[in-house]
Amino acid sequence: QVQLVESGGGLVQAGGSLRLSCVASGSTGSIFSINHMGWYRQRPGKQRELVAAITRGGMTNYADAVKGRFTISRDNAKNTVYLQMNMLKPEDTAVYYCNIGPSVLPGPYWGQGTQVTVSS
Repeated sequence: QVQLVESGGGLVQAGGSLRLSCVASGSTGSIFSINHMGWYRQRPGKQRELVAAITRGGMTNYADAVKGRFTISRDNAKNTVYLQMNMLKPEDTAVYYCNIGPSVLPGPYWGQGTQVTVSS
């Protein structure tokens, strides 16, 4: 079993920045299954959507809406994935969820979610 703990959400003005972190812990065998890590978000009244993903080797992909503003990174030694969010917009307001798995996301493990609110 794998547990995910997220941090870094909050309230920020439009144009500001936030950095989300997600630390994975669990049994050694489970941790070794973490090949893909990513962030999803669920905006009010919308379905959950992929924001960004990164492989163990560092390949990334982003939703069109966040390209050029958000950067995903990971520290394999710390089993941690980050999401640096710059130039935030009110439409980025959502609950952000960490997600990990052995192959293409969505994987089987989810964080509890962290609220990001961007005021205009």
